[in-house]
Amino acid sequence: MEEKIKIYEMNNSFYSNSSLAIALNQKSGFGELSNGKVVYSLYEVLYLIETKKAEVISNISKSTVQDLIRKYLKKHKNLMKKYLVFRDLREKGYILKEGLKFGADFRCYEKGQKPGKEHAKYLILIPTQDKMNTKEFCSSARVANSTNKILLIALIDSEEDITYFEINWKRA
Repeated sequence: MEEKIKIYEMNNSFYSNSSLAIALNQKSGFGELSNGKVVYSLYEVLYLIETKKAEVISNISKSTVQDLIRKYLKKHKNLMKKYLVFRDLREKGYILKEGLKFGADFRCYEKGQKPGKEHAKYLILIPTQDKMNTKEFCSSARVANSTNKILLIALIDSEEDITYFEINWKRA
């Protein structure tokens, strides 16, 4: 049985200081290295648990994917849709990081790129409803264009199939 990374949950954040966590960060871009620890997003933690690479220790007990989803469902708008997109793109070899400062759900790095060494190629936007606000759409497209990134809109159907639409900004 392969050894799992022990991720600790404290004050709604996740971290590990194990050599396994640091090695996985350097190899596959999971988490952000900070002060000798690897700090993870919720989506990275869910994925690492689901793929049996890690376990989360919270208040001395282990948390399952379902435990974490139940705990964070109200705090994180669109949690399940975001996780489906995160998992889909990670399984395809892309590295995803939070995209909040770009007004998107995620920044997405091409296969083989390292966050911090290269820039993300894509911004991923996941609409919260079937309809998307025109203002939100235009501002996301404009930010993507001004930061030299490609905007991808991820739409999830009732069977959880994901379709990605590439949005390009054209000047008239």
